[in-house]
Amino acid sequence: MNHPEDLYTVADAAPDVPAGLHLVAGLTGFVDAGSAVAQVASSILGLEHDLVAEFDPDALLDWRARRPVITFEQDHITAVDPPRLVLHLVRDELGQPFLFLTGYEPDFQWNRFVRAVTELADRLQVADTTWLQSIPMPVPHTRPVGLTVSGTRADLVEQMSVWKPETQAPANVLHLVEHRLASSGAQVTGLVLLVPHYLGDTEFPDAAVAGLSGISAATGLIFPTDALREAGREFLTRVDEQVAGNAELQRLVSVLEERHDTYMEGNPVGSPLTGVDGEVPTADAIAAELERFLADRRPDGDAAAD
Repeated sequence: MNHPEDLYTVADAAPDVPAGLHLVAGLTGFVDAGSAVAQVASSILGLEHDLVAEFDPDALLDWRARRPVITFEQDHITAVDPPRLVLHLVRDELGQPFLFLTGYEPDFQWNRFVRAVTELADRLQVADTTWLQSIPMPVPHTRPVGLTVSGTRADLVEQMSVWKPETQAPANVLHLVEHRLASSGAQVTGLVLLVPHYLGDTEFPDAAVAGLSGISAATGLIFPTDALREAGREFLTRVDEQVAGNAELQRLVSVLEERHDTYMEGNPVGSPLTGVDGEVPTADAIAAELERFLADRRPDGDAAAD
């Protein structure tokens, strides 16, 4: 009768899960600027992992909004690839085990899902929970990807959180998980990556590196990042080349840099995202201008033919 544990099925060959592991979570489907959470998930699932449990998509998913992908070959369907929401036991680069919750953000039954996750965490006796989200913000790509940190770890908030707003915003379901865990006295950390919003629709490798680094800082787990860092250098080189070819883009990026640096120096600017008037007059402009500019460029950065 609507028991939270009915939302998931434990895998037939589920491994034994020792007590005291870190639980890491990252779900997609709402906001994933720079595809950071998706890239983090791909990187983590490139490590040794075993399925522990899978959530029921018929109970949680709007199938018409997020349809399964089929593979069609000439006259028949050879594969169906539905969205999945799963809990894995993973081993990091040093062989340290941890739990990883990954997949789609539920469309339905949020309260029941939150109870299921928090009860699973309690049943598996996890040491702590760390979750990741990535949002678009008017910050420059020429500066390190920043974080807003929430939860019960005051040390991490002090060390890592570059923006501490007082605001109201649409919730990720993992915000609700964090709130419930914190209310019960469990240790939980939320990591929200602040990604340049004009790169929000791209696959931005530096955002994924920042996400993995944040998880490492919260848990002590070690992840492979060499491939992401190399991809990030190549990506930023292409963006810088394209920005260098447009004086208006250079000016707009410079404005964002100035605001970011003023905020980070501790001067009286209320946020790295706004001017003293509380407005962001260039944010939409830089997004629109860069998108138009990139749309008229070939991948190698040469101007497209008329």
